[in-house]
Amino acid sequence: MKAVWNGATLAESNETIIVEGNHYFPPSSVNNGFFTASHTQMDCPWKGVAHYFHIKVEDKINEDAAWSYPNPRPAAKKIKHYIAFWHGVVITR
Repeated sequence: MKAVWNGATLAESNETIIVEGNHYFPPSSVNNGFFTASHTQMDCPWKGVAHYFHIKVEDKINEDAAWSYPNPRPAAKKIKHYIAFWHGVVITR
């Protein structure tokens, strides 16, 4: 699977985990050069607190377009530190 935005491949892996329709990419598959930590956090009742990231490709910024669970609740431990995307990031095979 590939996560692409603004012509850049943000992540690529054959080992994503699908949770609630979102592909979560392993940390080792993510191109960290495109990501900046955001102050945004959201609490999910069963996964825990999601920490968001802005994505910057060339001169364009996609705010809060990726998220991760650094300390998930036990039910979501398999996606610890994995990254998921939205806000126009295209996930393809």
